[in-house]
Amino acid sequence: MAAGNLVRRIAFAVVAIPAAVAIAYLGGWYFAGLLSLVGALGAREFYGFAEAQGVDPLRRLGMFGAAALPPAAAGVFVAPGRVGGPGPLVFAGAIWLLGVVAVAAWRRGPERRPLAAVAVTVFGALYAGGLPSFAVALRHRLGAGGADDPWAGTALLFFPLVLTWVGDTAAYAGGVAIGGPRMAPVLSPNKTWAGAACGLVGTVLAAAGYAAWILARTGHALTPLEVLVAGVVISAAGQVGDLSESLFKREAGVKDSSRLIPGHGGVLDRFDSLYFALPVTALLFAISSGRGA
Repeated sequence: MAAGNLVRRIAFAVVAIPAAVAIAYLGGWYFAGLLSLVGALGAREFYGFAEAQGVDPLRRLGMFGAAALPPAAAGVFVAPGRVGGPGPLVFAGAIWLLGVVAVAAWRRGPERRPLAAVAVTVFGALYAGGLPSFAVALRHRLGAGGADDPWAGTALLFFPLVLTWVGDTAAYAGGVAIGGPRMAPVLSPNKTWAGAACGLVGTVLAAAGYAAWILARTGHALTPLEVLVAGVVISAAGQVGDLSESLFKREAGVKDSSRLIPGHGGVLDRFDSLYFALPVTALLFAISSGRGA
């Protein structure tokens, strides 16, 4: 990694991490607004992959859909009484989908691949805006006893973030130090099975430490078995998420999803592992707490 790139990464982290913690602590519509921005930017990058291959998605409608999903999740988990529960949101989603199909029929003739345009538009919105929306559930409804405790919710939210970061770092260090057979040479030539194993071990150890020092103090004590399962599942989900974005970029013929974040590439590059880690973490804690997600 070039020294200049490392400096940009550190400078960005110094500003971004405290800001993210503060907004997560505030929660509610502030947090949903941040996720909404992330969703729209991620969808724009995803549609760039499609455009590089001659597919013309409905970019504005897709970005709107991605941006609307985190506030929709906030409507369910933060203020369900104001939106009447998930029912109206389901109808709103159906109307959006009908709108996507109608606009494709109006503005995309057969020669502009309308089926591919609709599929990419919908999937991009769900991928870039829907998967991060599970962070709202972690922050607000899966904390200690289901109560909206800012510290408990923030601690639970950062559980997959910290584990994913530790796992990525351990995988990179292990891959460089040990080397060995490539895990997916076509998708990501630098990833090795040794690195994946190191990432798994690092994630499990991070889960044990985080559970003992942070979660247990915020009302979310985990058994040793739950810690092990969480570490293994989150590690696997994060690595699959990383490889999935590599697959998209490989097909599109690009190295980074964009140059939006200094030293990190784009939104998809930065959050690819979390797109998969957040939903599985929410599911694990929903099961652990005995409630549906």
